[in-house]
Amino acid sequence: MIDNKYIVLTAQVISLMFSPFNMPVIAFLLLLMFSYLSMTPIFYKIFVIGMVYVFTILLPRISIFFYRKVNGWSRYHLGQRANRYVPYFISITCYASLLYLMARIHMPRFTMGIIAGALAIQVICAIVNNWVKISTHAAAAGGVVGALLAFSIILNFDPTKWLCFSVMLCGLVSSSRLILRQHKLLDVGLGTLVGVVCGFACIWLA
Repeated sequence: MIDNKYIVLTAQVISLMFSPFNMPVIAFLLLLMFSYLSMTPIFYKIFVIGMVYVFTILLPRISIFFYRKVNGWSRYHLGQRANRYVPYFISITCYASLLYLMARIHMPRFTMGIIAGALAIQVICAIVNNWVKISTHAAAAGGVVGALLAFSIILNFDPTKWLCFSVMLCGLVSSSRLILRQHKLLDVGLGTLVGVVCGFACIWLA
């Protein structure tokens, strides 16, 4: 029988690795390896990954960290539904700024669709947060599933293997949030639904 502490530790690692902040960078890494963007120069790839990293991980994390310190809060306090609005605003501002920058430098539309999907997820989660502590982890993981489905239709490829992996990943992420008692089943279920719909729609309409 597996010790509970190892289950909790595994859940913590999964939650950290597949944080909503990390998903756009992971998505762009995959695009730069497996799409026609793999033929672009290495300096272009570094620039794109660096740009996405700064606006989706570095700036939001630093801003939220200082916001938490100014208020004298621990991570636990940010987990409370009433305290999530400013972090949502910070993330939305950073993602919107990145989308604007990508439009200015004429990035491919489907790459902008990824950020648009992540931005849409953040906005909807912020709105739903008025009533339910929706899981942004589950929403981000669900966004991968939706985006993959849309890409498979647009690029006409069989997504079965990748889809199975992304669904399994979504399940692992959602389960980790339940194990850590950060969310209830409704929170992760609703988050997954929002993610799948936004991920699919924003790639399909890009």
